[in-house]
Amino acid sequence: MRTPAWVPALYLGPAVLVMAAACLYPVLSAFQLAGYDWSMGTPWSSARWVGMDNFVSAFANPRVWSSLFTTLLFAAVCVAAEMVLGIALALALEHPVRGMAFFRTIFILPMMIAPIAVGLAWRYLFDAQFGLINALLKVVGLSPQTWLADPQLAFIAIVVADIWQWTPFVFIMMLAALANVDSAVIEASRIDGASWWQQTFLVKLPMVMHVIAITLMMRLIDAFRVLEVIYVLTFGGPGDSTEILALHIYKTAFVGQQLGVAAAISVLLLVVVAALSWGALRLSNPMKGDDR
Repeated sequence: MRTPAWVPALYLGPAVLVMAAACLYPVLSAFQLAGYDWSMGTPWSSARWVGMDNFVSAFANPRVWSSLFTTLLFAAVCVAAEMVLGIALALALEHPVRGMAFFRTIFILPMMIAPIAVGLAWRYLFDAQFGLINALLKVVGLSPQTWLADPQLAFIAIVVADIWQWTPFVFIMMLAALANVDSAVIEASRIDGASWWQQTFLVKLPMVMHVIAITLMMRLIDAFRVLEVIYVLTFGGPGDSTEILALHIYKTAFVGQQLGVAAAISVLLLVVVAALSWGALRLSNPMKGDDR
């Protein structure tokens, strides 16, 4: 008996409506606010319509484009490293090994810690005088570094903190995906003489490519939304060397009280994230050649 077409709509309709309202309302509000000059603490009736002036001001600001470049670089480095490390850890712990439960627990702990706590922890670790990282450098005979006072080292610091916190997410997603790979296919490839490398890169990973695509998309989106860790760790400094676009939006809105300009930059961020997400799905979707 074929299920009537209205049955899926009946079950999914309420959830779709709630999600649409929760997602569309903030987006539409951002578009609306981008057309006004308004400061927090003042009534909305005092807001002044400025049309496209906020967009012009935002796009003419070189700090917006430098923040966008920093965000793209940060996202590319972090997501690439997290995908490689997460997939490697999942492959290493795919089969039962001694102490596997312990290692799995240890690997997922960073993801469970609040971002503010992560930022504080890494701020202390990278402290120039009392940090553990400089203490370890002294032990191996290297000179201590002023990690958070040097633009290049500060960028490395925020990258390390993000990789440490979010590699476990990729690890969990890939571990679950690999557990669902048909063992008969793997056994058939082994009988055909495939090596471990061939089984991994020609059989296993292509079979879980849809999970890799979704994980990549989710991490790209999250990398563009990172705020708390960088806020606590460097506050975008020194200078604006670690100021990603989300942090620049925060400063523009709540420090500079330019809410309209901040909303215009948020629209730019939305467009960039949507384009990257669409590209990731198009490149990695195993069903893209299926016209049915």
